[in-house]
Amino acid sequence: MIPRPGDVVIVDGRASVQFADTRWLMFRVISVGGKPTYEGWIWIQGYSLNSAGEAIERREVFVQHAGLRHCRPRSSRSNMGSEK
Repeated sequence: MIPRPGDVVIVDGRASVQFADTRWLMFRVISVGGKPTYEGWIWIQGYSLNSAGEAIERREVFVQHAGLRHCRPRSSRSNMGSEK
């Protein structure tokens, strides 16, 4: 999968050995690098997200695009308006 700006993806050991074992990121893509890299690899820029889907750190990571998976973060705003 080649992500597009705005996509939220899971970056884990499937996408890069840097995130093997229990290390992983929920990541909101803001851009995809256009420079040629190794076949199947891309640079993506964006924000790592907390469990509520809020940006906590801007990052650039080098990943195998075939290992990325779409994710839908839980939003803390999803319950707004439900209080009475």
